[in-house]
Amino acid sequence: MSPPVAPAGWSRWLVPPAALSVHLSIGQAYAWSVFKPPLESALGLSGTQSALPFQLAIVMLGLSAAFGGTLVERNGPRWAMTVALVCFSSGFLVSALGAATEQYWLIVLGYGFIGGTGLGIGYISPVSTLIKWFPDRPGMATGIAIMGFGGGALIASPWSAQMLESFGSDSSGIALAFLVHGLSYAVFMTLGVLLVRVPRSAGPAAGGPPVGQGVQVSASSAVRTPQFWCLWVVLCMNVTAGIGVLEKAAPMIKDFFADTSAPVSVSAAAGFVALLSAANMAGRIGWSSTSDLIGRKNIYRVYLGVGALMYALIALIGDSSKPLFVLCTLVILSFYGGGFATVPAYLKDLFGTYQVGAIHGRLLTAWSTAGVLGPLIVNWIADRQEEAGKHGSSLYTLSLFIMIGLLAVGFVANELVRPVHVRHHVPAQREATDAERQQPESAA
Repeated sequence: MSPPVAPAGWSRWLVPPAALSVHLSIGQAYAWSVFKPPLESALGLSGTQSALPFQLAIVMLGLSAAFGGTLVERNGPRWAMTVALVCFSSGFLVSALGAATEQYWLIVLGYGFIGGTGLGIGYISPVSTLIKWFPDRPGMATGIAIMGFGGGALIASPWSAQMLESFGSDSSGIALAFLVHGLSYAVFMTLGVLLVRVPRSAGPAAGGPPVGQGVQVSASSAVRTPQFWCLWVVLCMNVTAGIGVLEKAAPMIKDFFADTSAPVSVSAAAGFVALLSAANMAGRIGWSSTSDLIGRKNIYRVYLGVGALMYALIALIGDSSKPLFVLCTLVILSFYGGGFATVPAYLKDLFGTYQVGAIHGRLLTAWSTAGVLGPLIVNWIADRQEEAGKHGSSLYTLSLFIMIGLLAVGFVANELVRPVHVRHHVPAQREATDAERQQPESAA
């Protein structure tokens, strides 16, 4: 499938909505918790078992993005969005079959393995194209799309809950909800497939600066540079810190104020989770756009340095004030989302646009690592502290200080980032040849 080239006069502002249609769909992953209690009740699963499809999906996201990044660069965004559509939607259909037949392994296979593959390919599908359309504002462009991934749960959570209420929360009701999800997301993602375009080689049609100028590094060369691995550490530490709070948000706020005169109710805890999702989404567009003004290294100094300060405040005095606790966690989650949205632009600054999508895919293995590491730290330590007879905020104090240490490691790694040595640059002749080979003859 040849990448569709924009005709003369095509507005580059039509590309972010194409990307959003994919990211808002695959962002459903953050709403998986809606299905956990019904699955546990209908299929007799434990909490650990019901989390397995989501955990596998996040692992497959990182792996498929890493191994499929080069194919995405070679075949273009329309091919990638099509693959994401097929995998993500069919993952729901296989899960529907698993729920209907009460075969849990089919849900793990469908949502976790097949759907997770669609997550990874879909996540990176528009990144390179957006950066090429918006070389003047790459942080804003990628932030708009990746904001959709953070905000997808705001749509999917109430929608899924309403379906389970209407269809029932038994195995047949869950199967029908999965089926509707698969078919609906297929239609919505098709809009992105049909709308996406790549810019002409001369530059964006709507007047944006020419693309392909400056430093250009291939994906195979990028992974051999210290800059790539410094950014890998930066992303892993930032995500570990954020996802540790996100995964444990509702029980954490209840535990922090359980021994006070005003404990947090279940409904208030659910509202707190919704607030965190909104902060996650807002941070993706707000902080990534700010990075266009103050620079990528500076914005990561904010994410990591101020994030560590927020954790310190929660650990030391967070249980004394609900507004302080909520404010600090909202800031942390905005940094969590902002880190995801800013890293493609950081990669573009360091390695150019030549194979930035493939490089981004390889970097997302840091997400897979953090997706296991963050919840493991918070949950394992909380369980051990509870066994030791502790309760309330004491369950989390040690893990919060560990998060501060991890953010400090990320801060140091960010400071070590330097321009890529010229020996890793792609020769201009090779870049031009590759670009010409990927360019289709017609502007269909």
